[in-house]
Amino acid sequence: MTVLLNRYLENSLQLSNVSLAKLPEAYAISDPIVDVMPVIPVFFLLLAFVWQAAVSFR
Repeated sequence: MTVLLNRYLENSLQLSNVSLAKLPEAYAISDPIVDVMPVIPVFFLLLAFVWQAAVSFR
């Protein structure tokens, strides 16, 4: 059990040192789009609720 706890703590310390990667210079123009891309699935989830509200949650 102690070994598992030690591994967990070591991994969490290593993950805290991870920094976000930057795009190469050639793709710098698409940087704002890339920043928004992770939010797109949330928009689809919200769209599903709006759609169901429009059809009265049949």
